Amino acid sequence: MIRSLLIANRGEIAVRIIRTCKEMGIRTVAVYSEADRDSLHTQMADQAVCIGPASSKDSYLNIGNLITAACTTRCDAIHPGVGFLSENPKFAEAVEESGLIFIGPTAQTIRMLGDKVQSRHTAVEAGVPVTPGSMEPISDATSAAQIADEIGYPVILKAAAGGGGRGMRIVREPKELPGAISIASREALAFFADGTIHMEKYLLNPRHVEIQLLSDGKGHVVHLGERDCSVQKNHQKLIEESPSPIIDEQMRRQMGADSVRLFSHIGYRGAGTIEFLVQDGNYWFMEVNARVQVEHPVTEMVCSTDIIRQQILIASGKSIELDGSAAKLTGHAMECRVNALTPGIVTTFSPPLGPSVRVDTHLFQGAQVSPHYDPMVAKVIVHGPDRQRTIEIMLRALREFKIEGIKTNIESQCIILQSKPFRSGSFGTDLHARLFDGENTR
Repeated sequence: MIRSLLIANRGEIAVRIIRTCKEMGIRTVAVYSEADRDSLHTQMADQAVCIGPASSKDSYLNIGNLITAACTTRCDAIHPGVGFLSENPKFAEAVEESGLIFIGPTAQTIRMLGDKVQSRHTAVEAGVPVTPGSMEPISDATSAAQIADEIGYPVILKAAAGGGGRGMRIVREPKELPGAISIASREALAFFADGTIHMEKYLLNPRHVEIQLLSDGKGHVVHLGERDCSVQKNHQKLIEESPSPIIDEQMRRQMGADSVRLFSHIGYRGAGTIEFLVQDGNYWFMEVNARVQVEHPVTEMVCSTDIIRQQILIASGKSIELDGSAAKLTGHAMECRVNALTPGIVTTFSPPLGPSVRVDTHLFQGAQVSPHYDPMVAKVIVHGPDRQRTIEIMLRALREFKIEGIKTNIESQCIILQSKPFRSGSFGTDLHARLFDGENTR
């Protein structure tokens, strides 16, 4: 069993991991950049080690410094958290080669799933439906035009090695295609050091639904239901919920069975998420996130389980603490991401309390919100007996949340929650744009 663990991350996810480790009696080592010296995760951990200056490439992305910190503090394992190096196969290899346990899939699995072209092939092999598009990288504008004509416009170009909206371009008519290929490839090269792109049919205003899974790498795979992550801004998720208001029991069983089959097919180890696009009663594989997700607390609330704990148990060679292939969902859960719109010092911090409310954050009064890292500073997660009651609980919690010294997106989250499309459950990934950039549908 793992006894000492280094967390190769920062912010709320580092705090989240530390809390589970304390419950499991595991010693924790935090790492921090010079900008994060006084952060909450460094105060909560049993030991904290500085790994470099504020720049991520010199600190949280510095594999050598992270491995050295883990070895010198006599850790057994490293948890990568989310973002940074969490899906970097070179990091996973370096951890294992140093005699440490990597809490996540194998480097080989991460490498295979990180290549969006290869992952599409893998999904097809496992019998999981994929969106129409190229099964090989786009090599030139002529062949791309042929594929686009076959599947029909609009199409979307995607970086094979990336995500998060980088290296992504929507093409609505043939004359736009050559320029879009050049831009997408250059952006992919700049952000992921790989200019490879592929093409898929662009679905207009679909739903973004994902299946959370746990797999011990020995044949036991459990799916923990779905999360609807359709409320997004620039492909960045804002609100997540479980169960999805558009998924019926039959589709849930089908998506769950497909997801379990895919993870069994590749011998996946650890926690992972399969993302799907859903439209008109059909669903298509999009990608696998080979790590824990930011929105994992939504699933924890409806499944009454600790996903971080399960990750650690799996990495320690223990059994998943869930029987069968599907967990039972109870009630409805929702998460709103609180993003900082400006950096600064938090002068007032009063999180919401009360029944069925959870706040995952690294903020406190006097905390410094740095411009160097991701703007998400807190997650408000609530649980209720049904969707409408859960929305009311979330609105109450957000209105109770007091953060001063920095500007946040709390007000805009309340606007979304009160909008007619969101309340009815009839919306797609364009909801944020409809509410704030164009048509007023409140």
